[in-house]
Amino acid sequence: MKVTTKKNEQVANMIFATIYPLYWNRLEKHGRTREEFHQVIEWFTGYDESKLQALIEEKVTFRTFFENAKIHPNARMIKGVVCGYRIEEIEDEFETYKQCRRMEKLIDELARGRKMDKILRKEK
Repeated sequence: MKVTTKKNEQVANMIFATIYPLYWNRLEKHGRTREEFHQVIEWFTGYDESKLQALIEEKVTFRTFFENAKIHPNARMIKGVVCGYRIEEIEDEFETYKQCRRMEKLIDELARGRKMDKILRKEK
């Protein structure tokens, strides 16, 4: 599927604080810990737990969340299909949408029990 400007804007304007508990509930049901969840988010965005909590309290949008993040250089290694979109085929003009799908891919891998050293991609 192709990302549209409308779809990118919908995701960019979503409030991170409303989605965060949905991510956490999914992981908790699969026996993962909050520490693992935050480790993945910190690896991907550079946000530590206190900064993450501040962003939740501020009710920032995904646009702001990702614009201010320090995306890990190895994030480009996150590939695959999420919600019918192949991450590596999402055009650069839809950067917010791409980052959102990358984060969802990481959370999906964590929920499915993938080992942390595989989730936190490293150069070979």
